[in-house]
Amino acid sequence: MSESGGHDETANTIEDRVRGGAPVVWFLVTGNRLLVAGTMIAAAYALLVALGQFGPGSIAKLFDPDPVFALFTPVIIGIIMGVSLVLTFNQLVLSQELGPLGDQRERMTDAMAFRRDVEDAVGRDTSPPEPSTFLRGLVETTGDHAREVLDRLEAESDLDESVREDVREYADAVIADAERVAPDLEGKQFGTFDVVASALKYNYSWKIYTGRRVRNRHAETLSEETLAAFDDLLGDLEFFGPAREHFKTLYFRWEIINISRALVYVSLPALAVAAYMILIFETGDVAGTTAGIDHGLLVVGLGFAVGVTPFSIFLSYILRIVTVAKWTLAIGPFILRETDRGSDIEWE
Repeated sequence: MSESGGHDETANTIEDRVRGGAPVVWFLVTGNRLLVAGTMIAAAYALLVALGQFGPGSIAKLFDPDPVFALFTPVIIGIIMGVSLVLTFNQLVLSQELGPLGDQRERMTDAMAFRRDVEDAVGRDTSPPEPSTFLRGLVETTGDHAREVLDRLEAESDLDESVREDVREYADAVIADAERVAPDLEGKQFGTFDVVASALKYNYSWKIYTGRRVRNRHAETLSEETLAAFDDLLGDLEFFGPAREHFKTLYFRWEIINISRALVYVSLPALAVAAYMILIFETGDVAGTTAGIDHGLLVVGLGFAVGVTPFSIFLSYILRIVTVAKWTLAIGPFILRETDRGSDIEWE
């Protein structure tokens, strides 16, 4: 089994690490949230119509106003309570931005100290303000320091070939992954999921673990120059972790604000449709069938789909947030995913 992390258990791409591959990843995180919400609404509508058409029971019940009233009354209550809950949650998130001057100054001091530490590590005077460019610089620096490890390695003529191969395999894997991820981060605008998605592709946790393992395994045989280059590489990876977590947290706040805005836009139309279905709509006014499906069932199902639109939008956004949070629960070389467990992960 390779130390580089290129096998299936520690695949570098998100699609390879998640069961179900690209379709599941699209549904959970990468897909447009409104399109995902629309997919869920369409699935719910189709399921309701299919059950109404082929399930046990009688379509005649729709001609009694009680079932329609019983269906849409909870919809109205759910919309009002759901929007109120989300807006309250949004206020809790925004309250973190309303701290006293001392707290704001401490945040500023910590942010600037971290930027200076990164600038020292990458050998630059000023780090860029954009998150995507900042992360891209860190990723590219890991590749540069991995190349430096290879250069130092080549200068050591008396190394055992197995040691040389072990170090080379790890450094080559870091270089290849940096070259794959860095272009994805170029030009990405914060506020979209692209920045976080590209950062998630860089499996820095596994790189820290395997890097420390390779370095410590051969610490007595490698030269001080090679060990120093190794330390620089591991330092870059250790900076990438908190940087990614910081931008992920900012993105979560951004998404919660987006959820609130989206619910404000769709809640009133959904409430209007639900109220219409309760107060005015009569199933008998749409008598007839299309393709053997009663028009009353189609219209009631459509009204239900519109009524649950706020919930579907909320669910689609929350699905992305909780999925990314689960994938990034641990920081550093702690790996929680089941797919990352292998027989070679032991104490040494």
